[in-house]
Amino acid sequence: MNVVITGATKGMGRAMAELFAAKGANLAICARTQEDINNLRLELSNINSEVEILGQAADMSKKASVKEFADFIKESWDRVDVLINNAGVFIPCELANPENDSAFEMMMDTNLYSAYYMTQELLPLMLPNKSGHIFNICSIASFMPYGAYAVSKHAMLGFSKVLREEMKTKGIRVTAVMPGATRTASWDGTNLPDERFMKSEDVAEAVWGCYKLSPFTVVEELILRPQLGDI
Repeated sequence: MNVVITGATKGMGRAMAELFAAKGANLAICARTQEDINNLRLELSNINSEVEILGQAADMSKKASVKEFADFIKESWDRVDVLINNAGVFIPCELANPENDSAFEMMMDTNLYSAYYMTQELLPLMLPNKSGHIFNICSIASFMPYGAYAVSKHAMLGFSKVLREEMKTKGIRVTAVMPGATRTASWDGTNLPDERFMKSEDVAEAVWGCYKLSPFTVVEELILRPQLGDI
């Protein structure tokens, strides 16, 4: 099983990489720095020394960088079984303030367009097999107005729905994953206790559970929230 995870070295991406490696999956991962990738590759090898770990630094806000990562994967693999479009960025800002243009564009490029380009590039490694699973890591901001960030995540959910419709007769499953507040680096500095957050490992387990269903069933949308509610 060959699994691609973007933004894999932190938070939910890291938890998913660790779980899939433990389950015996070969992994292709990316992050902004090669140092982070090298550290995670070592950790994943310690989890399971029998799996292949590909890694390349990539700025997922840049179309050219996304395509370079995809080309790197295609040089080694002729098949992809799972694509997890996880790369994302959160920048607090308001739509009405023109000074936020660069922040808004960064979120759209990273949170939406990276998934669009990665999917286009890697679908040729899924379609001939008439199988595969694409997970788009959205957010509860995909259906709630959490600032300008929510626009990118609303779009990501829309992308997932349209892709699901296009792929349903081709044997490829598409799942939009919408986690609530999860204890990741994005929440560093908060005074809230850990019990107010979900664990990244729980999101990873939920993704694995969706993947392990029979090919006759797809979880189209997966919403996860902290037991005590939204923050």
